[in-house]
Amino acid sequence: MTKPWYKKGLRFACTECGECCTGQPGYVWISQEEIEGMAETLNISVPEFIQHYTREVDGELSLKEFPRTYDCIFLRDRKCLVYKARPKQCRTFPFWPENVESKEAWEKCAKRCEGINHEHAPIIPLSEIKKNLEEM
Repeated sequence: MTKPWYKKGLRFACTECGECCTGQPGYVWISQEEIEGMAETLNISVPEFIQHYTREVDGELSLKEFPRTYDCIFLRDRKCLVYKARPKQCRTFPFWPENVESKEAWEKCAKRCEGINHEHAPIIPLSEIKKNLEEM
């Protein structure tokens, strides 16, 4: 089996700019464990969290987004209110299959994310990238 094009790793560091959390409609799927962690971070009950911050789509729960901007419900002043407890989908970005399928896809993603290929960002090793991909 051949190694992927990024076998030497990829340069990335989250700058917490919020760019990946805004401007595009979509879904951030969340598990019960993630709901509990975010509710705890916000110091509210799980039912209250579900009522105020989630929407049901095809029987699954996703975080709400603001209807006009498509910003994540937790994005305030370009910062995430639940960053330490953010969902797996957010934690594994940008190491999603569609972003690493080719060098071109990675470069396209870098146009929206200032942390990708940033000169001061560490090189994330192949093993960690694979781990993130497996979590998806």
